[in-house]
Amino acid sequence: MSTPHPGTSVPFDARALTEPVDRARFAAWSREARASGQGPRVGQIVLFIVIILFIAVIGFGVFGVVLTAALGSSGGVVLPLLLLVVIGLAVWAGIAWWHRQLVRGYRLAGFANANAMTYLPELKDPQLPGMLFDLGHSRVATDLVRGSAPRFVEFANFRFTTGSGKESQTHDWGYIAIRLDVPLPNIVLDAQANNGFFGSNLPASYAAHQRLSLEGDFDKYFALYCPAGYERDALYLFTPDIMARFMDSASAFDVEIVDDWLFLYAQNRKVSTLDPAVWAQMFGAVGAVLTKLQQWARWRDERLRAAAPGDAGTSAASVPAPVAPAFFAGGAFAAPTPGDPASPWSPPPGVAPGGRRLKRSFPWVSVLVFAAVAVGWFAFRLVFGH
Repeated sequence: MSTPHPGTSVPFDARALTEPVDRARFAAWSREARASGQGPRVGQIVLFIVIILFIAVIGFGVFGVVLTAALGSSGGVVLPLLLLVVIGLAVWAGIAWWHRQLVRGYRLAGFANANAMTYLPELKDPQLPGMLFDLGHSRVATDLVRGSAPRFVEFANFRFTTGSGKESQTHDWGYIAIRLDVPLPNIVLDAQANNGFFGSNLPASYAAHQRLSLEGDFDKYFALYCPAGYERDALYLFTPDIMARFMDSASAFDVEIVDDWLFLYAQNRKVSTLDPAVWAQMFGAVGAVLTKLQQWARWRDERLRAAAPGDAGTSAASVPAPVAPAFFAGGAFAAPTPGDPASPWSPPPGVAPGGRRLKRSFPWVSVLVFAAVAVGWFAFRLVFGH
C-alpha cells in the first residue's frame, strides 16, 4: 500500500498485521512484554478460566441431573469423567485466549514500529479533555498506537461503564486524538452518517442556539456546534478547503475540538485493529486533516486582548498529555506585523472563558420518547393484562 504515515513521508507498512508470526521473535517479544508488564497479566487468564468454569459447571449441573436419571448407576462413573473434560476445555480455552491476546499485541507492536510509532496495550483512565473521558467509571483505553511527529497522534479503543450491578452497561468507542499547536474554542462536529433513529449518537447534547450552519454541503455531513459569540472564529477555522477535507476523509467520525486537542470518535467500532484496510483508511483521513492544521496555529482569541494575565485559557502545557508531543517547527523567520501570532499586538494563545466549553442541554426528546414507550406499555398491560 502507498498510503503514508499520517503527516510524514514514512511509507505505510501493514505487513506485521497479517504476515505469519515468527516464533522466535514472538517468544522474545512475549518475554519482554511480560517482564515490562505490557502483556496480558496472569490474573486475566485466571479470571477468564474461572468465568468459563463457572458457566460450564452450571450447565454441567443441569445436564448432569438429566444424564444421571438416564444412566442410573453408571452415572457415577461417567459424570466425573465429563467434569474433568469440562475443566480441561476451560483451561485450554483460557490458554488459547491468552495466546491470542499476546499475538494481537505482538502484531500491533510490530505494526507501530514499522510505521515509526509506539504501542501501549492499556492505559487506565486516560487524562484527556474530550467528552468521552469523564463518563461513567472503569474507564480504560486499549491497544494504543501513538506517533509523535510531525505532531502527537494517538489511535486507541476506549471502554467505560455506566450504572452498577444488573443496571450496568458497557460502552465501546474508538478514538483518534491529535494534539494541536494552540488551544481553540470548543467545537463539535456531529456526523450525520452515524446518527440513529432518536438523533445524535453522541453522549452529550448541546443547546440548539450554538449550532452554526456552514456553506455548501457541509451541513449534510456534520452538524457544527460552537460557543455563542464564536461563530466568526468557527468560520475562520473551517475554511472551505478544511471543510472539504473533513467531508471527504472524516465523515464517518464525530469530531470534537477542545483545548489544544482534536478528537475523532467512532461508536461501537475498534479504531486500533488488525485489519490493514481500516488502518489505511484512518491514516488517509488523519493525513488529510493534518496537512491543514498548521493554519489553525495562527488563530488567536481577540477577547483575551484586554484579559487579565493568567486568564488566557488552558495552555498546551496545562493539559495532561500521554506523552510529550513533538510539534512541527516549520516556516521562515519574518518581521512580526500586527495580527501575526508573534506580534506584540496580538492576544496571547488561549481561549476566553466563554469559548472553552459548549453549553450542554438536557436530552428532552429522548426522555419523552422513552416516557411515551413506558406509558404505552403500561396502558397495554392495563387493558390486555387480564
